[in-house]
Amino acid sequence: MLVINIFYRAYKNNNVALFRARPESETTRRGRPGHGRRGRRGRRRDERHVRVRDDAGGAGAADGLSGVRHRGLPELLDRGGHHHLLPLVRDLCRAASRRLRRRPIVENTGRVFRQLLQAEPYLFTGGVYDPLGAQLAERVGMKSVYLSGYSMALAQGWPDMGFLTQTEVTRIASMVASAVSIPIIADADDGYGNALSTIRTVQEYVKTGVAGIHLEDQRFPKRCGHIAGKTVVGLDEALGKYRAAVDTRDRLDPDFVIIARTDAYGAVGGSLEEAIRRGRAYADAGVDLVWCELSNASREPAIAFARAMRETHPDLPLAFNYSSSFRWHADRNPFTFKELGDLGYKFIFITLFAAHAATYAMWNAMEELVRDQEQAQWRLEKTKVGHPTESHHVMARVAHFQELEKRYIPGTEERIKSSHGFDDARMH
Repeated sequence: MLVINIFYRAYKNNNVALFRARPESETTRRGRPGHGRRGRRGRRRDERHVRVRDDAGGAGAADGLSGVRHRGLPELLDRGGHHHLLPLVRDLCRAASRRLRRRPIVENTGRVFRQLLQAEPYLFTGGVYDPLGAQLAERVGMKSVYLSGYSMALAQGWPDMGFLTQTEVTRIASMVASAVSIPIIADADDGYGNALSTIRTVQEYVKTGVAGIHLEDQRFPKRCGHIAGKTVVGLDEALGKYRAAVDTRDRLDPDFVIIARTDAYGAVGGSLEEAIRRGRAYADAGVDLVWCELSNASREPAIAFARAMRETHPDLPLAFNYSSSFRWHADRNPFTFKELGDLGYKFIFITLFAAHAATYAMWNAMEELVRDQEQAQWRLEKTKVGHPTESHHVMARVAHFQELEKRYIPGTEERIKSSHGFDDARMH
C-alpha cells in the first residue's frame, strides 16, 4: 500500500521530485528566484495548457534515472522502514518517466502573458466572442486576445446583464482556448456568486486553458459597467472573493492571471476615491492587475487613478478598458495606447471590437441581400477575391484535416480524388 501511495502521489503531481528525475545541478537550484513560480507546496506548475509538441528528451532520457537522483524517495522509504521497496518504486518511476516523454510538453499561456507584459511597453487587443474571431486575431498578428463577456452575451442574443451562466461562458472559453495559441484573458463577471463560488469559477477557468480572468466587485445581478443601475458589494466581501481567487490561483497554477476590476467609480454612491481605495486593497490581496471601470473617455479620472495606484503600488500593472461604449473619435483629445502605457496601463483592450466589426459588416451585407438578391452575393464574392478570408474552407483548414484523414483513415485519398468537392490541390 505504501508503494501504491507513493507512486500515486508521484504520478498525480508529475513534477514533484519524488517522481520526476532531476539532474543534481537542477535540484540544487530549486527555490532560487527566477526558477519558476511555485505553489504553496513547492511544486512547479510549468506543464499546463496550450500548444503541444513531441519531445523525445527530458529528464532521464535513457531510463528515467540515468545520471539523476530521486530526491526524497529513499528518505521516505527509510522513514517507514521500507527501503527494500526502493528497487520496485524505481522501476515504477522508470515506466512513468517513459510515459511522460510520450506526453506533449505544453506552454503555459499565463506565463506567456506575464512575459508579454514585462517585454512590451503595453499590450493591446480587441475583444472577441468565439473561436473564429480569436483565430482571425491570431492570424493577423495579435499577441493576445480578450474574451468579452458582453460580446459572448450579445452573440447569444442577450445583453450583458447577468444572463449567461458560469457553465456557458467557460464552455465558450474552452473552445476559444483550444483554437489558438496566443494568451486569452476572459471575462469571469463577478465570479458567479460569493467567495466560494469564485473558487469554483477560477478552477473551471484554469481547466479551459485561458491565460487568466478578470473578476469585478459588482453586486448580483451584475451588468455591463456602462449600463446604469450597477451597485458594488462591500469592500470586505469583495476582498474575500479576491483572496479566494488568489489562493485558488496559487494552488492550481501560480502563472494564471487574476485581474481585479472595480466598478466603484460609476456605481450607485460611488466615487473615484472609493475606486482608488478598492484598487489598492485588491492589489494588497495579491491580484496581478487592477482595472478601474471608468464612465467616459475623459482623461482626468484615468490619470488620477493611475497616479494614485503608482504611489502605493509602483510595480503593479494596470488594465484599461478602451470601451466600445465610448465615442473616442468624438473626443477632442482621446488617449492613445502609448499614452496609456506610459501611465502604467499595460493591458489595453477594446471590449467589443470584433462584435462591432462583425455586426457592421453583416448588417450591410444582409441589407444588400434583401435589396439586390443574387447581385449581393456576386459583389461579395468579387470583393473577397484574393483576401485571406476568401474561402471558408481555407479559414477552416480543411486541407489540413484532409491530410489527417489520409494518414489515419484507409481509402481517403482515393475517395477525395474520385469525388467532387474542395481539396487543396484543386483550390489552388
